[in-house]
Amino acid sequence: MADSAPLHHCSCPCGETRFTLHRAPVMRIICHCTVCQQFNEAPFADVTILLAKGVNLPEDHQVDFRAYRPPPAVQRGKCKACDKPAVEFLRLPIYPGLSFVPTANFTEPSRLPEPCMHLFYEKRVADLPDDLPKHTGYLRSQLAFARHFYSAMLGGQGRA
Repeated sequence: MADSAPLHHCSCPCGETRFTLHRAPVMRIICHCTVCQQFNEAPFADVTILLAKGVNLPEDHQVDFRAYRPPPAVQRGKCKACDKPAVEFLRLPIYPGLSFVPTANFTEPSRLPEPCMHLFYEKRVADLPDDLPKHTGYLRSQLAFARHFYSAMLGGQGRA
């Protein structure tokens, strides 16, 4: 995988943490959960999701990973230099390994899919005036994510 040309280039805000993606994004979401708010130091997280095996972090990467709360066992990584979100990994039995990359970390965000939904909207800090589906509650948010993810995978996205 690492020998193929990257589809996307990403970096943290300060530029110290750089990595490439060798898979197409599967989807993009806006998450309002309190963990995403805390991790991103923002009212919500706009993240692009892809299969984890498509993320190529250099061996000497400057990412400090930690779990904010189990479950789910999301390893959230921040740049060691600027302490800003870089990349996250989720590995659960029902999913292939997934990666969540803050959309702002892409060098060409115009090439990404549009967001498809809001998750954990009941935890929002402010209303977002858009026409996207707004899912509330843990179970509803997780089911909406799974439905859209598997539909996107079966439709051929994220396989490049």
